[in-house]
Amino acid sequence: MENVTDEVGQEEGGIMSLVKPEWKSTVIEYQRECLNMMNQTRVGQTEDADMCPSVWDGWMCWPDTLAGTSAYQPCPKFVFGFDPLLSAHKDCLENGSWFRHPETGQMWSNYTTCIDYSDYQFKTLVIKINETGYLISLVALLLSLGILSYFKSLRCTRIWLHMNLFASFAVNSALWLMFFTIIIPDVDLMQNNLMWCQVAHVVTQYFLLTNYCWMLCEGLYLHTVLVNAFGAEERLVKWLYMLGWGMPLPIIVLYALLRGMDVQATQRCWMEETPYNMVMTVPVCVFMVTNFFFLTNIVRVLWGKLRAGPQVGSHAERPSRTLLQATRATLLLVPLLGLQYLVIPFRPDEKGSDLERLYEIISAIFASFQGLAVALLFCFCNGEVLAQMRRRMDFAFHRRRANSYTATTVSFIRSTPCPQAGEERV
Repeated sequence: MENVTDEVGQEEGGIMSLVKPEWKSTVIEYQRECLNMMNQTRVGQTEDADMCPSVWDGWMCWPDTLAGTSAYQPCPKFVFGFDPLLSAHKDCLENGSWFRHPETGQMWSNYTTCIDYSDYQFKTLVIKINETGYLISLVALLLSLGILSYFKSLRCTRIWLHMNLFASFAVNSALWLMFFTIIIPDVDLMQNNLMWCQVAHVVTQYFLLTNYCWMLCEGLYLHTVLVNAFGAEERLVKWLYMLGWGMPLPIIVLYALLRGMDVQATQRCWMEETPYNMVMTVPVCVFMVTNFFFLTNIVRVLWGKLRAGPQVGSHAERPSRTLLQATRATLLLVPLLGLQYLVIPFRPDEKGSDLERLYEIISAIFASFQGLAVALLFCFCNGEVLAQMRRRMDFAFHRRRANSYTATTVSFIRSTPCPQAGEERV
């Protein structure tokens, strides 16, 4: 008869760490039921060389199986990365004993067929998209911050807002890059669930919230300046700073407290989706809807000014130019205020469907490359910044030419021979 204690001992090892937290108590109950069934069926039963006895392998209960055959069961849905639509199997040898792995010498169930490798390849693709996007965004944002810091003539409230937005996106990009390149690929780190890993998750979510808050600050500033005609700009700055960096604090603290008190929701570095994510999702939706209101009202005001046309004695611009500026401002505001997230606000319910995969790819592209889009639109394609860069390049070019001309003249004078006796000195 097989040694039941050995099989139960497997459960105390590392395989239970692969079980989803909310299923662990259920798996323990499965184990009890299996052991009770095994004890009842083995009472008074003699050894049968033509049959492998029922056994618990740490995840599933395998029934008595005829020698020389294999037992099949649906893959457990409570194990991370397993597809319950696939099947696992356990081989019963000709001598009536279960197959043992040649490396460990332990009885072994074949769960390698439970992994959907096409899904694994797809998730690897999504991770690569995130890694590439966040890396490019981080480089672009750091360059943008360097450019805006270098040109002191660009210092104004609008540029100051851009720099805070860039800083928020840069830190968020760096943190997500750390997750996708260091934490997520390290299975042991995810299973050990170290405290610093959990803290890293909370900090990353905080800076993700600051992205939306600074987007809201940009929209609020533009709306206030347009409606109030610059009257409240100075007083608005300190409130924008508090909103951008301070508003996410109570939200993330509440999220961390609620999730931290739930043991089932604190596994795997908090990377699994839980109902507690709604604590952050609801405020983000509020920020986005508010920004949508700002954008709509900005377009309305600009359109009203366009229809009014130039007034007598005023310095208003021609309608065609105003229309061009209104159109350009609208196109710039859309990526800035994050309205593209309203297109696909919620994940499709059907797991593994083409719609869900499309959602994953679009979400990865939008999330990881948004920092690059912000840097392009508000730094590299900014008219003021480009003018300053051209002015600096022209200055450096003319200075280099002037230095070259001076050096050539000095060299010529030094190389001119002194007049000989009888020659006229010029």
